[in-house]
Amino acid sequence: MNAGKRVFVDTNVLLYLVDRKDRERQARSAQWLDLLWQKGNGALSWQVLHEFYTNAVGKMKTDHEEARFLAGAFLDWRPVDSSPDLIQRAWRWMDTAGVSYWDALIVAAAEVSGSEILLSEDFQTGRRFGRIRVVNPFVTPPESLDLRG
Repeated sequence: MNAGKRVFVDTNVLLYLVDRKDRERQARSAQWLDLLWQKGNGALSWQVLHEFYTNAVGKMKTDHEEARFLAGAFLDWRPVDSSPDLIQRAWRWMDTAGVSYWDALIVAAAEVSGSEILLSEDFQTGRRFGRIRVVNPFVTPPESLDLRG
């Protein structure tokens, strides 16, 4: 069920779910993701899932089973596939917005997913990429945004 504006979730938001050192961000991440599950309007890409799993297990020392369970759950969001179109969109964002290739892939995937919000702490809060607006989930509580369609 898609009950509102699509929200593309960046890797850092998922990683805070397994961050036992920053309980405040872990709670805020869970709050955002719970809301997106309830509303059915979350989006992400394969890049996000790959980065999540690799960093959760490698850098954050999360148990493989827990990381696999979480990554597996997010498969229900039907991650945006890599494609020639996605890569070309990313190149366009690199050229027009001056972002790195990896960040441009995130923006391009958010665009392809039909998202209006990019939930990330790695981009400048409030920055726009076309119709996509960056929202820092650790500064902006989910109840402060109108996520209705």
